[in-house]
Amino acid sequence: MNILFIMYDQLRFDYLSCAGHPHLQTPNFDRVAAMGVRFTNAYVQSPICGASRMSTYTGRYTSSHGAQWNGFPLRVGEQTMGDHLRKLGMECWLLGKTHMKADAEGMARLGLAPDSVIGARQAECGFDVWARDDGLWGYGPDGYYDEKRSPYNEYLKSKGYDGENPWADYANAGIEDDQIASGWMFRNADKAANIREEDSETPWLTTQTLDFMEQAEGPWCAHVSFIKPHWPYIVPAPYHDMYGANHVPAPIRSEVERDDPHPVFGAYMGNKIAQAFQRDEVRQKVIAAYMGLIKQCDDQLGRVLNYLEETGTLKDTMIVLTSDHGDYLGDHWLGEKDMFHEQSVKVPLIIFDPRSDADMTRGTTCDALVESIDLAPTFVEVAGGAVPDHILEGRSLLPWLHGETPDWREYAISEYDYSATPQAVKLGMAPRDARLFMVFDGRFKLIHAEGGLRPMLFDLDADPEEFHDLAKGDAHQAEIDRLYGMLARWGRRLAQRVTKSETDIIAMRGKSGRKGILPFLVDGSEVPEELTEKYRGPVRQRYTQDNVSEGST
Repeated sequence: MNILFIMYDQLRFDYLSCAGHPHLQTPNFDRVAAMGVRFTNAYVQSPICGASRMSTYTGRYTSSHGAQWNGFPLRVGEQTMGDHLRKLGMECWLLGKTHMKADAEGMARLGLAPDSVIGARQAECGFDVWARDDGLWGYGPDGYYDEKRSPYNEYLKSKGYDGENPWADYANAGIEDDQIASGWMFRNADKAANIREEDSETPWLTTQTLDFMEQAEGPWCAHVSFIKPHWPYIVPAPYHDMYGANHVPAPIRSEVERDDPHPVFGAYMGNKIAQAFQRDEVRQKVIAAYMGLIKQCDDQLGRVLNYLEETGTLKDTMIVLTSDHGDYLGDHWLGEKDMFHEQSVKVPLIIFDPRSDADMTRGTTCDALVESIDLAPTFVEVAGGAVPDHILEGRSLLPWLHGETPDWREYAISEYDYSATPQAVKLGMAPRDARLFMVFDGRFKLIHAEGGLRPMLFDLDADPEEFHDLAKGDAHQAEIDRLYGMLARWGRRLAQRVTKSETDIIAMRGKSGRKGILPFLVDGSEVPEELTEKYRGPVRQRYTQDNVSEGST
């Protein structure tokens, strides 16, 4: 079986019609949900692109792999899903974004040439690359944000789009009075991007995906990673005006959130993007464009599904649809992601397993607490392997897909390292203290803050909007203590013993005795005779002085 693993960037869990969105119709996402299982409580391990993706690809928490923010290199030696699947005879390919930064210093120390097969895989998060394009080709006085070549920009140039960076000048810009109206400016979000729709980013990567599948020989895993609906929030016609202010929901926020907020929450409410999304005119333009971008993603997903059906390969292909984090869009007085409200840390997750074992769960939902790190062990099992649980910290989702009710986790964990942000500077935080940890048991959500700051606590049964921070008072200390116990238990996990499995260790027990390591014996009778056989028998030569006779050796 093949695995088509599709990730959308910054797609909120509730911006799909199968998840109940009142205006946005996504029939192709719904189509996959009708064939498979939609997980309604899926959480990322960090609400920021790079760290979240590194957790998904490694199957490990961010404090285990260490790449805890954008631009933090994933250290050499971290195994990713590509490494695990390749051992099992399944190729693993990348099409689109990873946001992974290579550990160039570590590679040089180990003598790994970037142009060697193993070096290239280390530099590409363990994937073989069909077309890597991280998709943020912003450029300014200090050069490009993304340092690699852009195959998408090269494609645009081949289609006649001029200039150094057509990604910025055409794909992510409109026109106003014969001037470039950049998508970086929210005021331009209602304009049509100045590009033929078929040449925009999402159709381009979809075509790359179809080309890949046309030539691929299985078994393969293809990680198709779209940059959209991530900002810049601008979309080509006809999607730019499909939605208007009448389709934009009221923000989910309350004045009570601004009353003595947690210092980190307060710092984020005061940042540039939060202040922009606190303006109604910004939300009305941006959310309409965001919905248009999602609608385009859904239409392009339809191209992929139609191809699989027309070629008869749907029956052999697992489909996974998810995101790396959400988008506040003005809820909780915030923009972007970064914190742990549901809009940011919760993501869509839909999985279609074509095998008959999954027939009983088709078209169902599952409310188990699922983490993004569960995908890697799921893929290992699909490829026919045993999950190396001394390395992979997630758990296979196949039991849920096959109608079983496994003994499951009590809580979900997410981490956020904000040490490189202006908020850390504003709060005067040393880098090692600028860290947040979320533990969520399905009802209560605790956020622990390093640096001597108090925690936050929300009861999602009584307060599903997460307006009331119960940690401001002392009435819920018992719940805080209970959740801190969970966090402490998670913190004691065995995260770094990745070279020896439990099975390996059990097999080692007693083996040293069979290799002649026999300490602490009184007379040898404590162990089987075969273990002492090499240490018994007549003396063959004598060297002790009291036993050496004159003239003897």
